[in-house]
Amino acid sequence: MKELINIRFRKEKEFIVINKSEIRNNYKKALTTMGVYQVRNLVNGKIFVGSSKNIPARINRHKFELRYGSENVAELQDDYNKYGEDKFIYEIIDELKPKEDTEYNYTEDVKVLEELWIEKLQPFEEKGYNIRK
Repeated sequence: MKELINIRFRKEKEFIVINKSEIRNNYKKALTTMGVYQVRNLVNGKIFVGSSKNIPARINRHKFELRYGSENVAELQDDYNKYGEDKFIYEIIDELKPKEDTEYNYTEDVKVLEELWIEKLQPFEEKGYNIRK
């Protein structure tokens, strides 16, 4: 069952009604930067290529995981520990533009775009941190 909560605020003899469900739905529909990004090691030039429907949030997650030693990509974590935070940069390399349809699911588009960039950049072994599938 959907939660419908109205909150009323009194503002100089008038009431403002805030519908939390509507605010939550609008937030979910708001689009963030989507596409492909890379984490680049400035010392050895290695890159990790990834994709997300919310690149800023994904980059923040990488930063957090690297700082606290919980990054899933072991070699990336090892190099981060060895060279330090200031030797890594985070870059958006391709961005998906939003479509008119607000209900459109970008998941497949983001994955395909990532695969194209991985094919182009080949971020494996000495060139990067990605693992061949």
